[in-house]
Amino acid sequence: MFHRTNRPARSRLANAAGLLLTVIGAGSTGYILLGLSPVDAVYQTIVTVSTVGFREIADGVPSTTWKAFTSVLILVGTGSMLYGASIVIEGIVEGRISGQYRRFRMQRQIDDLSGHLIVCGMGRVGRSITSFVQSVGQTVVTIDTEEARLIANGGMYVLGDATSDEVLRQAGIEQAGTLVTALGSTVDNLYVTLSAREMNPDMFIVSRADEAESITKLHQVGANRVVNPYEIGGYRMASLATQPNVADFVDVVVHDGTFEATLREFKIPTGCNFEGQTIDDLSVRSATGAVVLTVRDELDRFHTDDLAQRPFAIGDVIVAIGSDDSLERLARLVGC
Repeated sequence: MFHRTNRPARSRLANAAGLLLTVIGAGSTGYILLGLSPVDAVYQTIVTVSTVGFREIADGVPSTTWKAFTSVLILVGTGSMLYGASIVIEGIVEGRISGQYRRFRMQRQIDDLSGHLIVCGMGRVGRSITSFVQSVGQTVVTIDTEEARLIANGGMYVLGDATSDEVLRQAGIEQAGTLVTALGSTVDNLYVTLSAREMNPDMFIVSRADEAESITKLHQVGANRVVNPYEIGGYRMASLATQPNVADFVDVVVHDGTFEATLREFKIPTGCNFEGQTIDDLSVRSATGAVVLTVRDELDRFHTDDLAQRPFAIGDVIVAIGSDDSLERLARLVGC
């Protein structure tokens, strides 16, 4: 999105290299015509063009023709080398300036964000998370110490160590809605989770844990959810081995995006007329076309068996399935 290849600079550098090779070729040819062997001619040309002033290979005192040719070669060769050096320096300076400007422009965009998602760590897990979040249209800011990883995924990013409070602030941690810590070290994930929770008490935090004993610690320092990628991968493989059709259906509905029905969740806000009423009272399915699968209350309990009779409460989270249009109608109804 923000990366571009500096083709004009590369083209100029290639022209400078070609010019220098042409000068060396022409100089070598000239010295051969003046009586030097091919090896000596190339050597004399390089010594002359580089202006090291080592020594003349000509026998005795160089002739007037030799001196004139050498003088022209020095001027042309020096000019070619200076041109090439200027292109290299220009490319370095331009690259640094353009890179700094790109990051400055992104930082201004990040400063204006609110409710966005931050992903710390752009390894294999972080890249998968970022790609999915971007595919559903949610704004995401990534953090990593390697800029190449950040650029490869596109979007807005902050170059730096996620364990630094300043780097988290640059990513808009105080205005973010969700943080995902996908760093390779459990200690780093613990540290980032603790720091992020202090800077944004209301943010939803999902942390990565590679060891079972770290899960409790991550919850203690502020993580809302803790995920072990290896454990999830094992469950996924077991599901495919035992119930492949069910696993494929859930995967298509949740991740694929091509199925006609999708899953979404809706939190009932204060002042919503859902409060105190049941699904049957509201006729949710006939009014929206969406099917409510379950409701999760503020104590994290799921209600399925008593779903039709249980009155909604403020803070409940509705999990529903339906087409995009039906879910949008339900969203407007819940949003009140």
